Amino acid sequence: MKKYVFVLNAIEVLERLLNGRHVEGALFIDQDTGKLTFRAYNRLSRLRLKDELLKKTPWGWLKGSLRRYKRYSSIPNDLSLEEQLTMFDEENELIKQALIDQHIIDSI
Repeated sequence: MKKYVFVLNAIEVLERLLNGRHVEGALFIDQDTGKLTFRAYNRLSRLRLKDELLKKTPWGWLKGSLRRYKRYSSIPNDLSLEEQLTMFDEENELIKQALIDQHIIDSI
């Protein structure tokens, strides 16, 4: 059995399909006409600001977003424990100095 589907906003739906994108929507029988109808959802992508790189350290980085500071450090395992702890301390000092510099820049 063949069924015809009436597509609301057919041009927009066709453009999205031709671009290789999926089209989400609702398939229903229209109460006024009694015909099978498809209405595409108007989905908006969320805009999220990327984190700002504040400081690149030898073993990681410090980034800042609107609400948080994010820190990453990666120290090699093949070093001795003393060397690893020293590197972590050096990273901490660099991160602290970067936060102080950022605070001074923001307050100007």
